[in-house]
Amino acid sequence: MKKSLIVSLLFILFCGAGKVFAQAPQWNIDKDHSNFYFSVEHIYSSIQGRFESYSAEIHFDPADLESSRFLFEIEVDSIITHIAKRDKHLLSPDFFNEAEYPLIRFESTTITETAANTYDVAGIFTIKGKKYDLVLPLTLEGVQNHPMMKDSLVAGFNGKVTIDRLAHGVGNGKFYKLGVVGKDVDIFVSLEVLRKE
Repeated sequence: MKKSLIVSLLFILFCGAGKVFAQAPQWNIDKDHSNFYFSVEHIYSSIQGRFESYSAEIHFDPADLESSRFLFEIEVDSIITHIAKRDKHLLSPDFFNEAEYPLIRFESTTITETAANTYDVAGIFTIKGKKYDLVLPLTLEGVQNHPMMKDSLVAGFNGKVTIDRLAHGVGNGKFYKLGVVGKDVDIFVSLEVLRKE
């Protein structure tokens, strides 16, 4: 009797542990075809930029959103707007203060399907040492066999979110009050991710 009870308890324990530690399949980001883009108003024009260096950890299964996860870490000093003087200014304490805060981070906490292939990825957005709640809407554009890589799947995600840079500590409002740099920044996330079949 005791032996049967122990076996039953072990079975429950291991099954429960398997459920707790189960994780959606991992996808590796294809950096040649992915990036984090942004645009912000400058008087009458729109300045476009991106971040060249970043890392990502992605676990995703549309049938198992509970164990799906997105984690991004962006290196601030990899910012590119194609004007060296402007890029240097963006790294200064006037904006990102990269010397003190070298990383921008986003880690999902929950993923909710809002429509077919469309998801609200809610998480913690960390910038300049402070944490904020952020919802990143992502659309799963599709999943298919990769036409150029044998035995591999490719999936695509696109998403756009607008944040108030001043509310997130990127700048003190001086250039906004002068009418030079806008406060709202459009962020566009475009990802191609890969995994073995």
